This record gives sequence, structure tokens and C-alpha cells, in this order.
Amino acid sequence: QVQLVESGGGLVQAGGSLRLSCAASGRTFSSYDMGWYRQAPGKERDIVAAISRYSGRTTYADSVKGRFTISRDNAKNTVYLQMNSLKPEDTAIYYCNAETVGGRRSWGQGTQVTVSS
Repeated sequence: QVQLVESGGGLVQAGGSLRLSCAASGRTFSSYDMGWYRQAPGKERDIVAAISRYSGRTTYADSVKGRFTISRDNAKNTVYLQMNSLKPEDTAIYYCNAETVGGRRSWGQGTQVTVSS
């Protein structure tokens, strides 16, 4: 199973920026599909952004398009989520997800992002 450790969360004012990082274990990181999800209190966990294995194709939830950018550094086994123009509704626990070629999925422990108005 892939081990994932997120970092970079915190408290920021509306309009500010944060960059989340997710470090993954394993020697085949480039073969993982990676994604960021978030879960607000009382709500379901939803996809925020994803980046595919090999080609690095990215997809975003409509609510974050133009504000968030997902990227990966395969040499560092790390995926990032740059979050700009943050809004109070972005407040949530953000989780990193990895899916192997075989379809096995792993989750990080989550990192809290709080945006004050």
C-alpha cells in the first residue's frame, strides 16, 4: 500500500493562497494517478483536482477551476495543490489520494484548510 503524507494546510484570509504537498512512498510514483479531495463538516468527500500517471493530464472540479493548480514532481514522489484566491467555502480537510495501475487506492491522513472571511 502506498503511504501518503500531506502538509501545507493552515489558516488563511479570503483571497489568500496556500500550497499543499503530498509525499508518497514507493518506487513507482510516476505510475500512480494522483488526486486531491476535500471534505467539509457534514458533507461528503469530493474530488478537487486530479493528475494522471505518465501524461500528467489534469482535471478540476468546476468550483476551483482557474484558482487551483495540481502538479507533480515524479523525482520527489510528490504531488502539489496550489490554491489561490481562496474563499471561505474552500474550508475543509484536504486529502491526497493515489491509485496504482492495479486499481488499489490509498489515502493520506488529511490536512486542514481554513479560510476566514
